[in-house]
Amino acid sequence: MKSLYVTSNGTLHRRQNTLYFETEDGKRKYVPVENTQEILIFGEISINKKLLDFISQQGILLHFFNYYGYYSGTFYPREHNNSGCTILAQATFYQDKEKRLEIARKFVEGAIENIMKVLGYYNNRGSDLKQRIENIENIKENIYKVNNIQELMGMEGNCRDIYYGAFDAILNNEDFSFDRRSKQPPRNRLNALISFGNSLIYIATLSEIYKTHLDPRIGFLHSTNFRNFSLNLDLAEIFKPIIADRIIFTLINKKMINKDDFDSKMKGTYLSDKGRETYLREFDNRMEQTIKHPDLKRNVSYRRLIRLEAYKIEKHLLGDKKYSPWVARW
Repeated sequence: MKSLYVTSNGTLHRRQNTLYFETEDGKRKYVPVENTQEILIFGEISINKKLLDFISQQGILLHFFNYYGYYSGTFYPREHNNSGCTILAQATFYQDKEKRLEIARKFVEGAIENIMKVLGYYNNRGSDLKQRIENIENIKENIYKVNNIQELMGMEGNCRDIYYGAFDAILNNEDFSFDRRSKQPPRNRLNALISFGNSLIYIATLSEIYKTHLDPRIGFLHSTNFRNFSLNLDLAEIFKPIIADRIIFTLINKKMINKDDFDSKMKGTYLSDKGRETYLREFDNRMEQTIKHPDLKRNVSYRRLIRLEAYKIEKHLLGDKKYSPWVARW
């Protein structure tokens, strides 16, 4: 199943049992419905109820982005894989302080392990990151000593601060200095790339959760409150370093993207249309890239890997097998 990226303005139509996108100048592109699981919409488009009915029947998610290229919302179709047993178990685990903390720790553990994989990779290629790796290792040792979610999230946040501080050494590019993490809005080019990449991972995990019996509204590390979804935020923590951050390093180090691919608007820095399309191409390529799965003993794409991780959470909730987060092996 693939993702479709709509970056032009136009209209998304239903025609019998298929879809097509018509640009403002009348060009048409047909959508292979049977192979599409999500459509990411960056342009200004028109849709109607008949289209949404068909999209819902096909189980295709529509993700919308604002003028600056940042996620604004999702049309989440009626779920086809509802399981009262799984949702009840999910809610029960969330309400049980110890059970919730147990799963939340695993998300943080997986995130930190993959952060260290990235740092180790670049440390072995000439960037002096030993001290940062050691500092994160020291924090990681205390994961199972904290007694509440707030402390755990603070610990994870400290690790990410140390990790992001290594980006300058990894990139060694004055056009992409980190300075400090800034989100709303991102204050420089590197922060713009981090925010954009993270939002794509959040969406990718949401789309994969939709194919399981899990309810994306019930997370464990991120509180279940007035936000629409939180489980995808939990799951994304594991994959952001390996997918989104590695893409950033590839784009900059291979000079696939440069300072001219950004715009400054409303006191923030954002990817231009050209820069966004470059990132999306690389992101789609990375999501379709395959690696050998340690348990299945066969190659799976990163997209499929995210869904398999969701299945592992489901098995944990149902008492089939304890959850252990995926960690890169390179």
